[in-house]
Amino acid sequence: MRTSLLRGLMICWLTLGLLPAAAATESSTRLYTPFEELQPTAEHSQVMREVTRLMTRQHFADVTLNKELEVRALENFLKQLDPNKALMTASAAEKILQRTSDMEAALIKGDLDFAYEVFVQVTSLNKNRLEQNLELLNKRLSSFRFDQDQRFEADRREIPWPDTQQQLDNYWQQRLTHELLSLMDGDKTTEEARDLLVRRYENQLNRLKQTNSDDIFQGFVNAFTTSVDPHTNYFSPRRSESFNIQMKLSLDGIGAMLQSENEYTKVVSLVPGGPADKQGQLKPSDHIVGVGQGKNSEIENIIGWRLDEVVDLIRGPRGSIVRLEVTTSDSTNRRVIEIERNAVQLEDQAASKRLIETTIDGEKRRIGVIEIPTFYLDFEGQRTRQKDFRSTTRDVARLIDELKKEGMDGLVIDLRNNGGGALQEANTLVGLFIPRGPTVQVRDAEGNVNILGDNGGKIHYDGPLAVVINRLSASASEIFAGAIQDYGRGLVVGEQSFGKGTVQTILDLSYGQLKITRAKFYRISGDSTQHRGIVPDILFPPLFDARRIGESASPNALPWDQVKAVLPSRNSVVQRALDQLQSRHQQRIGNDPNFRFLTEQSDWLRRHEGSPSISLNLQQRKLEQDKEEAEQLAMENRRRQGLGLKPLNKLADDKEEDVSSKEPTPLDLAILEETGRILVDFSQLVSHTR
Repeated sequence: MRTSLLRGLMICWLTLGLLPAAAATESSTRLYTPFEELQPTAEHSQVMREVTRLMTRQHFADVTLNKELEVRALENFLKQLDPNKALMTASAAEKILQRTSDMEAALIKGDLDFAYEVFVQVTSLNKNRLEQNLELLNKRLSSFRFDQDQRFEADRREIPWPDTQQQLDNYWQQRLTHELLSLMDGDKTTEEARDLLVRRYENQLNRLKQTNSDDIFQGFVNAFTTSVDPHTNYFSPRRSESFNIQMKLSLDGIGAMLQSENEYTKVVSLVPGGPADKQGQLKPSDHIVGVGQGKNSEIENIIGWRLDEVVDLIRGPRGSIVRLEVTTSDSTNRRVIEIERNAVQLEDQAASKRLIETTIDGEKRRIGVIEIPTFYLDFEGQRTRQKDFRSTTRDVARLIDELKKEGMDGLVIDLRNNGGGALQEANTLVGLFIPRGPTVQVRDAEGNVNILGDNGGKIHYDGPLAVVINRLSASASEIFAGAIQDYGRGLVVGEQSFGKGTVQTILDLSYGQLKITRAKFYRISGDSTQHRGIVPDILFPPLFDARRIGESASPNALPWDQVKAVLPSRNSVVQRALDQLQSRHQQRIGNDPNFRFLTEQSDWLRRHEGSPSISLNLQQRKLEQDKEEAEQLAMENRRRQGLGLKPLNKLADDKEEDVSSKEPTPLDLAILEETGRILVDFSQLVSHTR
C-alpha cells in the first residue's frame, strides 16, 4: 500500500470541483421515467457496502459509523436535495434527520429503499413548487410588485429550516421577484423577463424528470463520503469517464474548475493558460447561471442543474464558441462572457519570465520574476530519457540563467493561482535554491510517514529570493512555498494559500470508482499544509474571500495537525529581519498609487462579498448598483490621478483594452513591484548584518 500511495503522489492538483470543461461527448438526453418509479439496483446495494467498507478501513480519517456521522450524512443529503431550505419545513426535515437507523442499514447492508424514499419525498415537493411558480408567472404576473421596501436573502446556507409553509411561500414570492428584477436589469420589460423565467423553470422541470437511478444513488453515496471530507467522492461509470478525461489533461473546452454551490454552478479556479484564463473575464467565485452555444443562440438557464449536466453543456468542439451568463456570488452584476473552446497547450502552462524595474532610495533595481502557472513534467520523456524533455525545474533553471545575464538583482517566484501538479517537480524545484535535504512529509492512513526530498545537492541560484502566493495557490505550490519558508531560504509574501494538504487515490469498484483521501502532506517543520495552508511572512491585502474560497471554506474539511519535525526550527535571517521589513513595507505602500488601489479593492470586496440581502425595490436596486459602480470608478480614478493619468468618465472606458493581453494588470504590478522592493530591503538588511 505504501508503494502504491507514493506512486499516486506523483501528481497533486487542486481538484475541488468535479470537472473542467473538456472534450465533446454524446447527448445525455434520457428517456423519461417518473422518479417515483425509480428503484435501487443490486449493483447499487453492492457498491454501497463496498464504499462503506473502504471508508471505515482505508480513509485517512478514523471513520467510525455512529449516530453523529449518520446525522451529518443525512444533513448532507437534504442539503443536496433542498440546498436553499426552500422546499421543506423544519418539522419535515427533522423527521428525516431522526431516521439514523435507516441510514445505518443503508450504509452497512446496502438497504437503499430509504434513500430513494427521501429523494422522492423532497423531489416531489420541488416538482410541485416548480409547477406553482410557472402558474404564478403565467397567470398572476400582476401580483408581483417592484416598489415594496423588501430585501431578498440570497444566501440561505446559515439560516434554519422555515417553521411554516407560509414562510416558504413568502420566500418563493421574493425569489421570483428578485429573478424578474435581475432579468429586467438588462432593459427587458416585465413580460419579456417573465417569458425568460418561464423557460428557465420549464427547463428545470424537464431536467428533474430526466433523473435516473444512478443519479439518486451517486448523490446519496456522496452525501455520506463528503460528510467525512470534501475530496472523497463516488463516481458512477459515466462520471468516472469524465473524471478520467480531466486527469489526463484532455482539456478541450474553457478550462475552468467548477463545483455545485446550492443551486448554482460556481467557478472555483481557472486552468492556467486555458481559454477562460486567457479571455480574462471569468473569475473564481463567479456563478454560471446560463450557457449558450455559438454567438447568437439563446442562453439556456442552468440554475438547479447537476454539475455533470452543466459540464456537458459547456463542452464542445475545439474552435467553437460558448457563451456563459455569469453573476457575482451575491447574484448581482449579471454579464455574458464569450469564450472560444480550445485545448490547454503545454506552452500556455509553461514557466515564463519578465524583468521589472523598481526604484528604492533613488536607485533603480532590476527584479526577475518567474511565473509558474502549474508544476508540469513530461513523464514519458523522462521515462524514455529524452534529452530535452520538458519540466518545471528545467525551464526555471534556464530562465534563471537568462535573468542573470539580464542583470537581475533578486528573484521572485510567482505561484499565484497555481493549483499544483507534479509533486516531484515541487521537490526538485526547491533543490535549485537549497542544498540537498527533505522538502515534504507524507503520512498515510496507517500512520506511516514518508519523507520526500531533493537529490540534486547543487544550488542553481543563491541570491535574494521571494515567493508570492495567493488564495488559489494550492497543493504542490504550498509544498514549495512551505519548504522555502521552513529553510529560511527566502521570503514568502502575499495571501494565505488554499490549504489543500490531502492526497486522494482512485479505487475501482464493482460499479464506478471511489476517489478517497488516503494521506496528508506535512512540512519539514511538522505542520500540515491542510486547512491552514501557508501563512506568508508578509501579508498583502486579500483579493479572495476566505469564507468562500479555500479548504477552510469546505464543509467537513479535515483539520490542521502536526507530525514530528524533520529539522528543528531555526531563527532564520528572514525571521530576524521581518519587523524591519514590515515597517518599511507599511511606510512605502501608503505612497504607491497602485498598492493603495489594491488595498482599497480588498477593503471594498470585504465589505461587499456575500451581501446579506438584495433590494426588491426596482428604483432602490438601481441606486445601489449605481453606487457600487461610482465607488469602483472613484477608486480607479484615484489610482490614475496618483500615476498622472487622465481620469475616466465611466469604467467602460477602461474595458476597451485587450483582456487577453499578457501584460500585468495594475494589481499585478502593485504586487510584483512591492515584492521586489521588499526583496531589495531584505538584501540590504542581510548584507548589513554580515
